[in-house]
Amino acid sequence: MKSAHDLVMAARAGIREVSLEEAEAAIRDAHLLIDVREAEEYAAGHIPGAVNLSRGTLEFRMSGNPDFAPRDLRIVLYCKTSGRAALSASALKEMGYQSVQSIAGGFDAWAAAGKPVARPPVTAFE
Repeated sequence: MKSAHDLVMAARAGIREVSLEEAEAAIRDAHLLIDVREAEEYAAGHIPGAVNLSRGTLEFRMSGNPDFAPRDLRIVLYCKTSGRAALSASALKEMGYQSVQSIAGGFDAWAAAGKPVARPPVTAFE
């Protein structure tokens, strides 16, 4: 029986992971930057410009939105440490997307490197 780690390693073998050093250029060139973490993770901080399409709903939301129909979209994905993003990139490739990349190390590596992080403003209730 395969473990989650086995599945992630198999996914990584078939996708392109960009290093942290390559990530900013990949994001700049992308049509779509997707954060596949859960909504509460995204709300706590995310890469500026990212849209949140969680791993659990990714394929459905990509299929259900006409803006995401072109299979030549340049897509960059990330998650917390890169496992969910690798699985997501593999799934998008299977769906026919031709240019899908994942950020090695994910959001944790991005934030640890001091790169920009967007955080929604805290609402004060008085």
